[in-house]
Amino acid sequence: MISRITYTFRETWASFRRNVTLTVAAIITSAVSLLIFGLTLLMQQGFDNMLLQWTDDVEMVIYVNPGASDAQRAEIERQLGELPQQIEEFIYCDTDCALSEAQRLLAGDPSSLQLLTAENIPTNYKVKPTDATDSATLSLLRDTLRDLPNVGEIVLAQDYLDIIGKLQGFVGLYTVLLSVTLLIAAILLIWNTIRTAMFARRREIEVMKLVGATDWFIRIPFMLEGLIQGFIGGLAACGGLWVINNRWTAGVADFPPNSGFAALVVSDSFLASRMLILLGIGMIAGAIGAGIAASRFLDV
Repeated sequence: MISRITYTFRETWASFRRNVTLTVAAIITSAVSLLIFGLTLLMQQGFDNMLLQWTDDVEMVIYVNPGASDAQRAEIERQLGELPQQIEEFIYCDTDCALSEAQRLLAGDPSSLQLLTAENIPTNYKVKPTDATDSATLSLLRDTLRDLPNVGEIVLAQDYLDIIGKLQGFVGLYTVLLSVTLLIAAILLIWNTIRTAMFARRREIEVMKLVGATDWFIRIPFMLEGLIQGFIGGLAACGGLWVINNRWTAGVADFPPNSGFAALVVSDSFLASRMLILLGIGMIAGAIGAGIAASRFLDV
């Protein structure tokens, strides 16, 4: 068993040395494609953070000042409940909910995030209008609720929802297409690398088959080579993603506090999980390209 494992790694390393140029090209291409895909995931998450308050057809958010009594909240709910033809549903986001949202919306503004506690964070009501409700009706409703006790800011989705949604769709579509195209190119390069390696060793493969070596025994070192190429490409992509994300996070910290860009920063846990995904995709893509080539050109 140990001798087989040693043989596998020795042959993989020898194949790396024989095809340095093709190997480097495959690794660079896979790294670039995975980096673009990783950046797409981060951008999509940033846009999702900005749209966090506007999911499930929410069109208005009513912020309630900290310390509001149950009676004051009941008055707000009474006002909302008296408009069944305009309002389909309203949902109260309590202190825990508001703190959870702040973790995403203010990920790029840690100084402000540290100041928020259960005692000073505003809670809010998320209002879902009926289909017949238009922007004029919501504006009138905002004017009606604005003077209620302990009602703070009232924000309407129409102010910026459309432009963020369109930007998210545009960025997501074209960057994913570009990354997928480059990933296919990386698979083809790995495929070509393995094909070249097998052609260079065709006499050795013939001898191995004559002495009884199975197809899988011959195929595994080449598949391992492709897997390692994909892993190195994924590792390089993760490093680039980490650097770019850190630079972006540091840059956002210099923006004005109310610019809204703080929501475009993702959490460390999200970044770590997406880096693991990139590594997995790189390894799978490399193994697929190498496996196809090793099966296709085994009879050399």
